[in-house]
Amino acid sequence: MRKLTLRTLLVMLVYVLGQPLSAQTTYQTPPQSIADLFNAPATPSVTFNKDGSMMLVLERNEAPSIEDLAQPELRIGGIRINPSISGQSRAGSFTNLKIKKTRSGEESQVKGLPSNPKMNGFSLSLDEKYLAFTQTESNGISLWVVDMATLEAKKLTEPILNQVFGNSVAWLPDNTIVIKAVNPSRGAMPKAPAAPAGPVIQETSGNAAPSRTYQDLLTNPYDEALFAYFMDSQLMKVNLDGSKVPVGKPAMIKSMDISPDGNYLLIESIQKPFSYLVPADRFPYTVEIWSTVGEMVKTLAQIPLDEVRPTGFDATVTGIRNVNWRADKPATLYWAEAQDKGDPRVKVEERDIVYTLSAPFTAEKQKLVGTALRFGGISWSDDSFAILNERWFASRTEKRSVINPSNPAQAPKVIIERSSDDLYNDPGSPLFTRNTFGRNVLLRKGDLVYMTSEGGSPEGSMPFLSTFNTSTKEQKILWRSQAPYYERVAKVLAADATEFITIKEGTDLQPNYWLINTKKRIAPMQVTNFAHPYESIKGIKKQLVTYKRKDGLNLSAIVYTPEGYDPAKDGRLPVLMWAYPREYKSAADAAQVRGSKYTFTRLSWGSPIYWVTRGYAIMDQTEMPIVGEGDQEPNDFFIEQLVANAEAAIDHIVEMGIGDRNKIAVGGHSYGAFMTANLLSHTNIFAAGIARSGAYNRTLTPFGFQYEQRTYWEAPEVYFNMSPFSFAHQVKTPILLIHGEADNNSGTFPIQSERYYNALKGHGATTRLVFLPHESHGYAAKESVLHTLWEMDMWLEKYVKSRK
Repeated sequence: MRKLTLRTLLVMLVYVLGQPLSAQTTYQTPPQSIADLFNAPATPSVTFNKDGSMMLVLERNEAPSIEDLAQPELRIGGIRINPSISGQSRAGSFTNLKIKKTRSGEESQVKGLPSNPKMNGFSLSLDEKYLAFTQTESNGISLWVVDMATLEAKKLTEPILNQVFGNSVAWLPDNTIVIKAVNPSRGAMPKAPAAPAGPVIQETSGNAAPSRTYQDLLTNPYDEALFAYFMDSQLMKVNLDGSKVPVGKPAMIKSMDISPDGNYLLIESIQKPFSYLVPADRFPYTVEIWSTVGEMVKTLAQIPLDEVRPTGFDATVTGIRNVNWRADKPATLYWAEAQDKGDPRVKVEERDIVYTLSAPFTAEKQKLVGTALRFGGISWSDDSFAILNERWFASRTEKRSVINPSNPAQAPKVIIERSSDDLYNDPGSPLFTRNTFGRNVLLRKGDLVYMTSEGGSPEGSMPFLSTFNTSTKEQKILWRSQAPYYERVAKVLAADATEFITIKEGTDLQPNYWLINTKKRIAPMQVTNFAHPYESIKGIKKQLVTYKRKDGLNLSAIVYTPEGYDPAKDGRLPVLMWAYPREYKSAADAAQVRGSKYTFTRLSWGSPIYWVTRGYAIMDQTEMPIVGEGDQEPNDFFIEQLVANAEAAIDHIVEMGIGDRNKIAVGGHSYGAFMTANLLSHTNIFAAGIARSGAYNRTLTPFGFQYEQRTYWEAPEVYFNMSPFSFAHQVKTPILLIHGEADNNSGTFPIQSERYYNALKGHGATTRLVFLPHESHGYAAKESVLHTLWEMDMWLEKYVKSRK
């Protein structure tokens, strides 16, 4: 061994001391004002029965612990599985269930709930005499049922449900339940081989197979064995006494759907070969029709592996897709088939054809309608009326037409054709009611369809309820939200929409449910009384502000300032600007005001509003539109428009007398993180940046990203210029990078932050990289979120508030 000289040791010591320190630290907690807001009690969720006379009030617990997130997890086939329960990991749950009568307000506690409730999947029987739900236990998922007459809950099955993929519980009209259970004969979980049997090989046939950067894919034969094992399912019919019988043969069941009359099952089952390139929802599968006792009626289709698909958001698969039951018929299937081989670049008169096939499924399929754009679904009413939906992403076009299902030869009548980005002229979405099959059908009266809309306007959103005349295309507003509230329809009770339930909220008014009757003209009646969870920020000021970009484009943001703040007396504040860019094909659409100043100030785990308690002004929902009209693509102008958006926002908050131009931070999550890094690469107008779970090198997403449809090879300069990684040498502003180490979002691999950090470090930037163990694209564990808030607060205090 070579003897080390003193000089060599000194050189080595200098080298080591010169390296940045990297270590795992313990979880930290942010200042009390922030922690208290995060720890505020969660507001219950509400669902209604068929006629709206009854509400299910579902209470939730606080955020899970890091111990919960650290449980064993399999990441295979694009799915994250908890092997202990044969269900998806990271699923939320409810801890309590109450039943509330809408009109009287009488509330009752359901008795006999699980001792450690982790409930989900609530569904009422067709006659609404029973309520089913699932309960996650330590070793599986069980089925429970509530007798709605006595409000007593009881356990129907042991923890045998398989919830790895798709739905697992469905009611039959006779009040029996079809469940998707773990195959009782599947045996023990495959064991990992001590050594690989050989190399892992992938091979193409010469056909182009562009694919976005999916996460959690299969990588080897052992992954395949695990996927097949956990997908292995057996349908069973369960009676209310808990007895059960198997239905049909075991299979890797992807989905099950009962026909409206309860006589048939539509079953999709995954087949081999699996893929290492795409997630499980694009694996081969069969589409079969079974009787509800499990007898095979018909194989409708055998769908091949979906690896080879044209590029673009308007691309789709060839052959049968989107098979569903008609909501207005006892047992009629409908589906779409592309006529352009799924390639949006192919010019054809009919993009898609919609076919139908009715029980007993022995006849030939029948053409219902053809579409000029890509098929987007059908809203059913009856055999003489339905609304056909079409869309085309490239032009942001959406089209709705009335069709006569009983007369396919009758041409569709276009009633709405508009830009999907045009908020001001959005007539809204149809309302639905339940038919005798318990399925959602259009709420209509002759030619009148009842609709609700966000009600976009230059003053912000003011939702409304209306009728839309499908013959004259005239819209009549029946009711509209009024300032200073943001109120929207949650459930229509009367057939003529004169009685309905709304969710009403204000800046300091916790969202609650109200009963409104426009016919009797009686005062609205409050149905729920959920408490305000954030007492400490009740007095903060919230305003929707508008301003112009240097090219004249109208922009907007929502500004929050601390309680009692007066710019004239208190001087300027440090600012946290939070945003998320969006692409538009129309400057007029991009200029529209979005959001409302009357919405309740609710804080999610990733909200920037926490810092209003720390003396900051907050610019939230700061509009960052990127516009490319006609043949121009928005991303061809991404950098210059992004910078112009930011400059306009800074100028406005400064002109308002609120913001200190030298103490403004910018931040965002996901594409907002990408935005942040780009702004710090191309400007020096911010004091600091915060980028959470972003992507910074677009060459790592070469087959498209966000709304960019072109590949890297079609637009290499766009991919280069939009990559903050390409300009890491220009970053002079401190930037905090945070990323979940188990990020499952397409494109935002954790390596994106790792490589970007290394590039920044190599060019002398001031930066910090924080990886959160076990966290996905959105952060869930209480410890992780509190630590994230601590990191952000420390960064803002050091580089923004304390900046000279």
